[in-house]
Amino acid sequence: MELLTTVNEYLWSPLVFFVLGFGLYLTVKTGCLQIRGLPEMLRLITQRQSGEEGISSFQALALTLSSRVGVGSIAGVATAIAAGGPGALFWMATMAMLGGATAYVESTLAQIYKSKVNGVYSGGIPYYIERGLGLKSLACLAAFAAMCLYALFAPGIQSNNIGLGFKSAFGIPPVYTGSILVCLLAFIIFGRRARLIHFVEYMVPFMAGAYILMAVGIVIANFDRLPGALHLILSSAFGFNAVYGGIVGSAITWGVRRALFANVAGVGEGTFGSAAADVSHPVKQGLVQCFSIYIDTLFVCMATGIMIVITGQYNVMGDSGAPLTVHLPGIEAGPAFAQAAVNSVFHGFGAPFVATSIASFAFTTLIAFYYIAETNLSYLLGGRRKWAVFVLRVVTCVTVLHGAIEPSALIWAIGDFGYASLAWINMFCLVLLAKPALLSLKDFYVQKQAGLDPVFDPVKLGIPNTVCWTHGTDDDALAPPTLLAEPLPVRVGTTTSS
Repeated sequence: MELLTTVNEYLWSPLVFFVLGFGLYLTVKTGCLQIRGLPEMLRLITQRQSGEEGISSFQALALTLSSRVGVGSIAGVATAIAAGGPGALFWMATMAMLGGATAYVESTLAQIYKSKVNGVYSGGIPYYIERGLGLKSLACLAAFAAMCLYALFAPGIQSNNIGLGFKSAFGIPPVYTGSILVCLLAFIIFGRRARLIHFVEYMVPFMAGAYILMAVGIVIANFDRLPGALHLILSSAFGFNAVYGGIVGSAITWGVRRALFANVAGVGEGTFGSAAADVSHPVKQGLVQCFSIYIDTLFVCMATGIMIVITGQYNVMGDSGAPLTVHLPGIEAGPAFAQAAVNSVFHGFGAPFVATSIASFAFTTLIAFYYIAETNLSYLLGGRRKWAVFVLRVVTCVTVLHGAIEPSALIWAIGDFGYASLAWINMFCLVLLAKPALLSLKDFYVQKQAGLDPVFDPVKLGIPNTVCWTHGTDDDALAPPTLLAEPLPVRVGTTTSS
């Protein structure tokens, strides 16, 4: 555990500033797309599907949120406050704003360099590394890192916090919760129950909405404390608070760290779903993914953080390990902070509500994790191998059970290692590959200003290796299995987001 913690410090300390710096650079290069692009983002999300093929932008957003809105949106925020103080919330919000530009670039690249086989689009990190940079070996390394992250490292965080939430709310031992969770997950990934998957996916936006409304209710009930809570967050973020001034570095580190875990902007998690969308121009999907960062971090994560701080239901540990603030003696950082915050206003309702919210968020995230892991396995093997897929499914289920029963600190440390490893690979490649995404953005708005529905022409922009866009036929890449949705006979150029 100590070795893993040390390794994580070496990985995360420079990564925090790399992510912030690159996000700021992209914000400038895109002309603050996160703000000026908001009207177009909302238009893309709210419009109706224009054809019989493909899925609408709202459906694509729902699928993305099933992955993004998970444990990090509740338990991750609590651990950020526990390690970095209330000021960590400011840096989470900052990361969300800057990360929107990063999410735009990686999702647009996923669209530019996507593949199409048997009428199904596929793509993601390894695809744009191979086609954009021509580095097959690095693409394989990225695929391996992603497969390990989403099959071995990340699932345990989801199951661990479901177990903690149910233990606190209903007194159910985590081993029982983990066992039931494994059975449900196995039912889906071995049996491919598509209708159940669709139901669970589309339940997430409604659960997220209910969760945000609950948080708003708590803020209204404590409205007189809101100015003090906001002052505490801002003063702690910049080291002006007497109690938390000494841990401003931790506020930055843990705020960015947990924001990156929650919205995965820079990790590349959203690229796999982005590539599968059927749009007439890559920028459309990039804008939708940029907006999803706001929903996850600025809405759900901030709802969690503000209701925890405004009710005072948290503990904070200093860099030395000594407690700085103890409002909940004997309570471990995680779902319990949010449960206590809800209980402070709605007595007896907090524990079951938060536990149910975490379970719904985390379970859909587990499904998305498996899909991403199998996608990368298929890339590595050049196609599906039944024995390898079977092993991956078993390993994923074992990881989920293991995560439910192990200590939270260990499970979070394992996840942090996996996320940092993939983020370093992806961020390095984004630095080298940002130009095509920036050229595409300029082309998109030139066409919009001319009154056109933008259509992507990579030849005109001088972007090579975009076989899917230039020929509209199957290429040599093998499509990954479609788990989260039924295969759709989509055509390149069919406009589902205009």
